[in-house]
Amino acid sequence: MTTVRGYLQLLGKKPEYAARKATFDLMISEVDRANAIITEFLSLAQTKQTELKSQDLNNILNNLYPHIEADAFTQNKQIRFILGEIPNLELNRSEITQLVLNLTRNGLEAMQERGCLTVKSYVEDCKVVLGIADVGCGIPPENLRKVGTPFFTTKDSGTGLGLAICYKIAESHNAKIDIDSSFRGTTFSISFPIPVVPQKA
Repeated sequence: MTTVRGYLQLLGKKPEYAARKATFDLMISEVDRANAIITEFLSLAQTKQTELKSQDLNNILNNLYPHIEADAFTQNKQIRFILGEIPNLELNRSEITQLVLNLTRNGLEAMQERGCLTVKSYVEDCKVVLGIADVGCGIPPENLRKVGTPFFTTKDSGTGLGLAICYKIAESHNAKIDIDSSFRGTTFSISFPIPVVPQKA
């Protein structure tokens, strides 16, 4: 893919192909799109054991705040972080980063301008819950049961792999994803088990 992209860029810069620049740009964008799909698919198909280590979910969320804020700003939308006091969890930082970015991007895309995306962390029923809530139009009931199925998407340019990857990441963390959706918006709640701290003798 990299080689094909490189040749397209090289040919597109030659004077004799100047009139076809738009065609080369389109081909490059399609190569990039195919590459993104392959990357996501490989991530989904990966069978390697996830390496987990004790860390603070709030720290991961705070580090992602500027990135999510920039996404929201470019779309004329708002974000709100409400991070509660939570214990450390057994997490894989890169996978949780991907999960949060996938869900926040979906949430931002689901809303009209000036909509507000809320990211929360809290403890409930002996679990740490990460909640990501949008104020979009909700997910139709007939689509709700298909959410997380590979290649299922309602977006014109979507791959249908983003949420499938989120479900795989949740599974590798022994976490559970619940969805509450209505015409007022959609909330994804990811419940993580709290590690048992060994008692000192």
